[in-house]
Amino acid sequence: MPVMIRIATASVVLASTALGLLTVFKIPDWLDWKWTVLACSFGYGFAVFPLGAAALNGVVNGWRSTFSAVLCAVALTAFCLLCQPCIAAWSIGRSLPARLARQFGPAEMPAGPFSFLGLFRPWPAHAAFTTWTYRDPLQLDFYPAAGRHNAPCVVVIHGGGWNDGDRGQVRQFNDWLASRGYAVADISYRLAPGAVWPEQRGDVAAALAFIRKQAKPWDIDASRLVLLGRSAGGQIAEACAYGLHDPSIRGVIGLYAPADMRFAWKWGRPDDALDSPKLLKDFLGGTPETAGAAYDSSSGLFLAGPKSPPTLLVHGTIDTLVWVLHSRNLHAKLTGDRVPNVLLELPWATHALEFNLSSPSGQLCTYATGWFLDCVCREPPVALSGPR
Repeated sequence: MPVMIRIATASVVLASTALGLLTVFKIPDWLDWKWTVLACSFGYGFAVFPLGAAALNGVVNGWRSTFSAVLCAVALTAFCLLCQPCIAAWSIGRSLPARLARQFGPAEMPAGPFSFLGLFRPWPAHAAFTTWTYRDPLQLDFYPAAGRHNAPCVVVIHGGGWNDGDRGQVRQFNDWLASRGYAVADISYRLAPGAVWPEQRGDVAAALAFIRKQAKPWDIDASRLVLLGRSAGGQIAEACAYGLHDPSIRGVIGLYAPADMRFAWKWGRPDDALDSPKLLKDFLGGTPETAGAAYDSSSGLFLAGPKSPPTLLVHGTIDTLVWVLHSRNLHAKLTGDRVPNVLLELPWATHALEFNLSSPSGQLCTYATGWFLDCVCREPPVALSGPR
C-alpha cells in the first residue's frame, strides 16, 4: 500500500507540474494545443491537487524521507506554476484601466479588471437567439441586447483556421455581451478550400448589409457596429474593418489573430500544428509569389492606416498557433498611425484564452472588451484620445 501511494501521488504531482509548465513555455507541436487551454483557463482550479497528493504521501509514508521531501518541493513548484497566471493577471489589471483610458477615454465599468473571488464566479445564463439566413446558405445567430433599446451590435466572426469552425464558438462570450447590453450577430462564412479570399470578405459585407436591413425589427443601431474575431476570424475582422472603409464599423477586436499573412507564410512549416503552408494556399489561392494580392488584402497590418477604426488586440505570449508578433506588429503600426489601440498581451496565455470567462485571461479580456465597447459605441460619437 505505501508503494502504491507513492506511485499515485508522484503521478498527480508530475502531471500537475507538466500542466503548470504550459503556462510558461510554448507547447511542442507534437502535443495537442488544447492542453494549453486547460492550463491557461482552468489550471488554477487544479493547484490544490499536487499539494494534496504530497500531503497524502507524507501522512502515509512519513515526512522525513528523501522521497517525501522531493515530492513536496515539486508539488510546491506545480502549485506556483498553476497559480502564477492569477498573480500576473492581478499585476496587469492594476495598470489596465489607465492604459485603456489613455487610448479610448473613460468608461463606466461595474467591477475591476481582475479579482481572486471572480475565479469561481458562474458564467452568464444562456441568452436566447434566433437564426437567420443572410446569404443562402450562410446564416447568423442574433442575440438581442438585454434591457437596451437601439443597441450597438457586435458582429462575431469565428475561428477555425479558415477551413473549419462555425458560429456558436465560445457561446458564453456571446451570452456575456448580450447581458452587457450589446446585440450580437454571430456569423458563418464560406470556408477554404471551397472559398478563397476575398470571398470571406464579401460574406462579411453581405452580413453587414443584412444587419442594417434588420436594424428596426431587431431594435439595434446599425451605425454602431463592432467586428470581433478570434484567430482566423480575427484576421477576417481586421482585414474587413480596415479594408471595407465602412463608417458604421466603430471598432474592431482581434483575439489572437494573424495580421500579416506574408509573415505567416515565411515562418509556417508543413510539420507545425496547422500545416500552415497548405492552409494558407487553400485560403489565399496560392503562395505569396502566385497570389500576392490576396496575401496583402487579407493582412490587417498592410491595410491599417490613420483613418482605421479603434482597435483592441488580445493575444497570449506563448501562443504557438498564431505568434504574438502578429499583434505586436499591428499594434506598432496603428500606434505609428495614431489610431487609438491597445494590445493586451497575456504572458501565460495561448489560443482560446477567453474560453473560461472567470479565468485570469477571461476576466482581463472581458474587462478590456467591455471598456472598449463602452467607448467606441457612444452616441453621439466622441473623439478618442489615441496614442500618447
